[in-house]
Amino acid sequence: MENQPSFTNRLNLDELSLAAQQIKNEIGRVIIGQEKTVDLMLTALLANGHILLEGVPGVAKTMLAKLMAKSISTNFKRIQFTPDLMPSDVLGTSVFNMAKSEFEFKPGPIFSNLVLIDEINRAPAKTQAALFEVMEERQVTMDGECRKMEAPFIVFATQNPVEHEGTYRLPEAQMDRFMFKIELDYPSLDEEITILTNAQERGVIPEVSLVNAVVSPEQIVALQALATKVLIEPALIGYIARVVEKTRKSNALFLGGSPRASLAILNSAKAYAAIQGRDFVTPEDIKFVMIPVLTHRVILTPEKEMEGVKTNTVIQQIIDSIEIPR
Repeated sequence: MENQPSFTNRLNLDELSLAAQQIKNEIGRVIIGQEKTVDLMLTALLANGHILLEGVPGVAKTMLAKLMAKSISTNFKRIQFTPDLMPSDVLGTSVFNMAKSEFEFKPGPIFSNLVLIDEINRAPAKTQAALFEVMEERQVTMDGECRKMEAPFIVFATQNPVEHEGTYRLPEAQMDRFMFKIELDYPSLDEEITILTNAQERGVIPEVSLVNAVVSPEQIVALQALATKVLIEPALIGYIARVVEKTRKSNALFLGGSPRASLAILNSAKAYAAIQGRDFVTPEDIKFVMIPVLTHRVILTPEKEMEGVKTNTVIQQIIDSIEIPR
């Protein structure tokens, strides 16, 4: 460490690195494997971005969100999306107070620091649209009054990629508001054996009770501000822009990445670099976050869909086709 260049000490990232490691350790008490998923969730948390977790039932999507919330001593709410859910069930509504002869606003479950929306694609478009303002601007406008969300405010959402009955396609405008779409896969054989062994040893003890709060909301807000100060060279900014621009010109894609996608890559790469203890971004940081940022923002052409081409494959080909600045 004594040979490390002095410019890496421009920012003191010790507290940030320690907080990230503590959260990972707490989640690791329950979750076996999924290291990359946890790293991405931490990155989004420090980059102040929302997360969409996609995977088949039973791969711990909901558990991951609950454990991360438990590791932070902050408010946490869970909303189960269903086809009959109304916007007021999420945002809140005004109720007439007979004693005061006036209407009072009763906040909905969205008014929290960390919000888990389970099976987000089960609610219709009207309820999905209720999330547009709060996810982008972190505020809710009801009855002509703007109500700000308390920082930090992060939405974790889950959805099942294989079940189509009783589900709705999320609007593209909403998909664009998620910083990452993280795809969870089945554990390996060894990991599954460990999961079963741990469950046998734990008995009736709930998994969530094994996790302790190790970080405060105030710390998260301060660390989010610190992560924005991480350096990124102009050449790397140009690299991000070229990759996103090429998604818009690709013959394999009907819809490319938006400027919001470019900003998400920039901010998440800085956050990931900070988690690694560096105050500067490397090309590897950018490549680590690119697919989770872009995969839900681009749409394949009908021809490529019929050929069975995967979105991630097209994005990777675009990334590989552009020279990395050194």
